[in-house]
Amino acid sequence: MSLLEIIAVLLGITNIILIIRRSVWNFPVAIVMVALYFVIFRDAKLYSDASLQIFFAIVNMYGWWSWTRNKADSGIVVVRRIPKTGYALWILGSVAAIWGWGAVMHAETDASYPYWDASVAMLSIAGQILMARRFVENWHFWIVVNLISIPLYAMKELYLTAGLYSVFLVLAVAGLIEWRKVQQR
Repeated sequence: MSLLEIIAVLLGITNIILIIRRSVWNFPVAIVMVALYFVIFRDAKLYSDASLQIFFAIVNMYGWWSWTRNKADSGIVVVRRIPKTGYALWILGSVAAIWGWGAVMHAETDASYPYWDASVAMLSIAGQILMARRFVENWHFWIVVNLISIPLYAMKELYLTAGLYSVFLVLAVAGLIEWRKVQQR
């Protein structure tokens, strides 16, 4: 546990609360958070998670741009559903990406738990893209990411981060409920 991890955790909680509220301010908070987590995960030899933070920074910039241009007349960010076939393709693509990235991390690095770490990374990529595009289903991916991240980070003795992902899990369920309500209106 370090000061860096404490700050990243606080920014992470703030970020998810802002996403649930569909506030465009989630994006600058996220960009700072992922910069801190890049260092934390690199130092823990969770290279897939460290690399993921670079991706998150880029997608958060895209999401910031996208959300500011997709508001209803009331100023609220509009959310939508992905078609079932598209959702199935996202799941299949994620599984293929996990297998491929995990194999590379296993063969080419000294990564801890390369397939487990790859699962967190690839499902997070899918969730982040779906969130930036305002699809309700992004929360399904985040729920799974949180469920598999908690024990991984605990095993790496990143206890605050494991705790953060426990909070993220609760917030992801709340986000799914809220976004479904909003989408159905």
